[in-house]
Amino acid sequence: MSAAADTALLDPMLPAPWRVRAVRRETADVATLDLVPLVGEVPRFAPGQFNMIYAYGIGEVPISVSGDPADPTQITHTVRAVGAVSRAIADAAPGSVLGLRGPFGSAWPVAAAAGHDLLIIAGGLGLAPLRPAIYQALAASEHFGRIAILYGGRAPAELLFRDELAAWGARAGITVAVTVDHADPTWHGHVGVVPALIDEISFTPANTVALLCGPEVMLRFTAAALEGAGVAAERIYLSMERNMKCAIGLCGHCQFGADFVCRDGPVLRYDRIAPRLMVREI
Repeated sequence: MSAAADTALLDPMLPAPWRVRAVRRETADVATLDLVPLVGEVPRFAPGQFNMIYAYGIGEVPISVSGDPADPTQITHTVRAVGAVSRAIADAAPGSVLGLRGPFGSAWPVAAAAGHDLLIIAGGLGLAPLRPAIYQALAASEHFGRIAILYGGRAPAELLFRDELAAWGARAGITVAVTVDHADPTWHGHVGVVPALIDEISFTPANTVALLCGPEVMLRFTAAALEGAGVAAERIYLSMERNMKCAIGLCGHCQFGADFVCRDGPVLRYDRIAPRLMVREI
């Protein structure tokens, strides 16, 4: 064990070294990486939490965990290459080493939603932070009413986890509806925005918990559509994206009104943040 690795184990604010076990290309600019620690054990995480991933010599970014919370052997992250750091992470080859610290943040209330209908609604890369919640809910599906997964992407080629979406939708009692903004000749499904899918599924609004993740404009319109359909605002949960740097609410980069997304979120209840979502400058 190196001195740096030993120190990282003792200080959770220092990135510990993790090896890339496997890489799966999801789309042209999105990759899913399975990571294993060089030292120590895989930490437990709750669906919705994130880690800070460090590309050595380049920088660090927050990435939500996208794997199965019941898997004790690895941590999985799905990354879109949008800048120098995320591109280095998405392009990491099997066997390479990345830094990791975490997990951080609040979680999806999957266990607390037992006994309710559960709507899981994602846009674009937002399906990745919701994927652990889907794993957890499907593993205990008998404890829920209806479970519906609604997902939208800009185009068919940009949809994530297509094989899993098909497998989830083939399960008894599980509804999966997928839409795209712009179809191509290969697409024979729904075309339109994610909120339009809400009217096409069966659920009991007064007994529903909804989990939402995606672009902020999608969150605003989808949460409003759910509330208009009769889902209580206190049963709608959103995962917010902000420019997180420290992950402990110290630096202030991710301040969202009265909250720091890294510390108080990223999962926040809609009734707590609804007025702020309408203010574009926050």
